[in-house]
Amino acid sequence: MAAVIDLVAEKGYHGVSTKEIAAAAGVNEVTLFRQFGSKQHLLESAFHHFHYTEEMKKLFGEKLVGELYDDLLLVSRTYHGMMFRNRKMILIALKESGIFSAFREKANKHPRQLKELLTDYFNAMYEKGKLIETNTEMQALSFMWMNYGAFISNLHSDDASFPSVKMDAFIEQSVRTFTRALTP
Repeated sequence: MAAVIDLVAEKGYHGVSTKEIAAAAGVNEVTLFRQFGSKQHLLESAFHHFHYTEEMKKLFGEKLVGELYDDLLLVSRTYHGMMFRNRKMILIALKESGIFSAFREKANKHPRQLKELLTDYFNAMYEKGKLIETNTEMQALSFMWMNYGAFISNLHSDDASFPSVKMDAFIEQSVRTFTRALTP
């Protein structure tokens, strides 16, 4: 699956053949078609395989400690780590939007799941008296958009036209500000 992502990121969806993908993956082209059916389905499978839903579910289920700043800092750092690791997929999705239009609904399950995890977390923190009364779903979306915007802004960090900000400094400051706004 990494082979399809690397090649499509480098050459574009239409610029790479299934024969090239199979060779890079060390499999026969027939095997590739037998397992995935098409180049598009292979790319969609890779997208879902490498995305963040399962890792985030585990983080929310096992690693959060019930302290708003510490938890949101961990969520934000984990999110940025996963997005950086998956940056080639994100670039493909942005460049090749026509290919992904057919499976956009399936692809949206990942951010929807993160929104649900964050909303449930904010509701639990409110119940514990650690969060102000607020629209928790809106706060979840705000937190996600803040982080996604930072990721997208730094996706081309070698671009000298955009001021460089250390991502860790951004994460710490934005989580601090977000926490301050939501803490009773």
